[in-house]
Amino acid sequence: MPVAQRFRRRRAQQDEAGAAPRARLHAVGADVYPDWEAVYRDNVDRVFRLMFSKVGNRPDAEDLTTEVFLTALRPLRVSASVGEVRAYLLATARTVLAGHWRRTLGREITALDEERDIAAFEADTVDPGVLARAEAILAQLPERYGRILRLRFLQSCSLKEAAAELGTTVGNAKVLQHRALRQAAQLAEGMET
Repeated sequence: MPVAQRFRRRRAQQDEAGAAPRARLHAVGADVYPDWEAVYRDNVDRVFRLMFSKVGNRPDAEDLTTEVFLTALRPLRVSASVGEVRAYLLATARTVLAGHWRRTLGREITALDEERDIAAFEADTVDPGVLARAEAILAQLPERYGRILRLRFLQSCSLKEAAAELGTTVGNAKVLQHRALRQAAQLAEGMET
């Protein structure tokens, strides 16, 4: 389901659940959004590209993008300028991404360099040093751990596709991926010292 549809559905569910009425944005100047839809339309691609560059797969990037907008919607000031909205969305993205990595890897990773990450994503290039480091880490992992990570993150397979390729269930593939990511993170920390 596209991110925009999920965002609208969750917002409607919140409204039905008796959430406090939201004030609408009113155009005060040229640098202020006229409404929430304009905020979303203007920023969704930017947030999605950032999330995709960090997690490396479309489903997680879509979920995290939705989470950023749902998290930012309520506290975002009605009178915020375009620049303030973008800064707030970036800060929210940082928090959401940290939560994602904490759940996934068991540790926080909060450093974001939005311009560099988006430029790398748009150029569709990979730094050879980063690729060599990733291959070094994957080579140290047990064979099945390395295989699940290659399928999921280097070949962009869905969890279902990776499970089929490994001849296992989706649930087992999730556990395998989680353990592989945890061990890869430990190896990466060992390489930094």
